[in-house]
Amino acid sequence: MAFKALKKLILAGLFLYMPLQSMAWGMLGHRVVGEIAERNLSCKAKKQVKKILGSESIAMASNWADFVKSEPSYKYLDTWHYINFKSGLNKDEFMTALAQDTSVNINTKLNMLVAELKKKDLPMEKKKMYLRLVIHMVGDLHQPMHTGRPEDLGGNRVKLFWFGEPTNLHRLWDSDLIESQALSYTEYSTHLNHTTKAQRKQWMKQPISQWLYDSYLISNKIYSEIEPEQKLSYRYNYDNLETLNTQLLKGGIRLAGLLNEIFG
Repeated sequence: MAFKALKKLILAGLFLYMPLQSMAWGMLGHRVVGEIAERNLSCKAKKQVKKILGSESIAMASNWADFVKSEPSYKYLDTWHYINFKSGLNKDEFMTALAQDTSVNINTKLNMLVAELKKKDLPMEKKKMYLRLVIHMVGDLHQPMHTGRPEDLGGNRVKLFWFGEPTNLHRLWDSDLIESQALSYTEYSTHLNHTTKAQRKQWMKQPISQWLYDSYLISNKIYSEIEPEQKLSYRYNYDNLETLNTQLLKGGIRLAGLLNEIFG
């Protein structure tokens, strides 16, 4: 027992020093998506999620997949967080590529996890892990740079400056923009969680492939507006805040819809 407690403490300490660019949305963005989802669950789904996660909220569960990145036994999950596409694909080309995709990435594995969670005889230990992964991965795929280009590792190799500090394009959208809003995840969720019934219904009924295509289109726009070594600050925040907020909100609403479908 003492060893297990020490191991958890060491992992937590390692996480505190883990580079933020390795985490989609960072802790804050994932928790915003999770909190919005929790506020939009059906009663039945909320009951089932509570049964699986216990006292852990969806917001807190959203960070688990990043917390375990320093644990060698979870190394196989690394490629589950993203999918890369070349630029310039139209919708038909994108959907064809996605339909033919058999590699280990966020598309194939998220669909696999959803199918597994719908099985009535899935052991509780697997249910908890799979649910935590689904929560995290839905957040991931709404971060546009997680559908970025393979040659620059989804923007990680595109060096930039954010208010004078060195960063990269991936980290900019993971955490820099979000943290610049200076809100807690509950404050941010309350600020964003205003949708019409029609809007929620539309976002929830769209398939995962459409979510990915939405992010891909945004990533293409992001790439087109950036030069390497560019110095960014207030103007970039102003120009991109609506896109950022819409993606966080869509992520939360769509996650709620997916959990309602799984546990409905």
